[in-house]
Amino acid sequence: MPSSKKRLSPGAKAKTRWPILVAVVAAVAVAGGYLFMRGMADMTKGRADPNDSAQVALGRTVYDKRCASCHGANLEGQPEWRVRKPDGRLPAPPHDADGHTWHHADEHLFGITKRGIQAYAPPGYESDMPAFDGVLADAEIWAALAFIKSRWPEEIRKRQERLNELGRR
Repeated sequence: MPSSKKRLSPGAKAKTRWPILVAVVAAVAVAGGYLFMRGMADMTKGRADPNDSAQVALGRTVYDKRCASCHGANLEGQPEWRVRKPDGRLPAPPHDADGHTWHHADEHLFGITKRGIQAYAPPGYESDMPAFDGVLADAEIWAALAFIKSRWPEEIRKRQERLNELGRR
């Protein structure tokens, strides 16, 4: 018995598939763009969570490998960190409660770590603090910050979180 369906020629099949292909590609592009922009927005928002045990554990590893040699194994910084060295540079400051790290919002700390202090300092300012862009992934920088914050007393964490809230407004 002959089929009542009409068969399409190969050219007609291609013409009916083309709009479907365009729709699929457009949907993938829109979804990819949305996810990319959401990821970019997340990158600019502080994600250093001192209560996230996995992030803090990764941060400890990163800190021990990349930060402790200057800032100290216990976040104590270098001796006389407020007194300039003969080369005019300041020693590495502590990241514990005695330092000033907690006086800055997460995004500022992230930026200093990623881009180096020169991106935030007056022209001509010199520092031994390297930029870690291309050395550490953003997630590793956030994790190192989470580890540092996890070592602060609760009152200092609250004060620093207020700075983060002001930055989000």
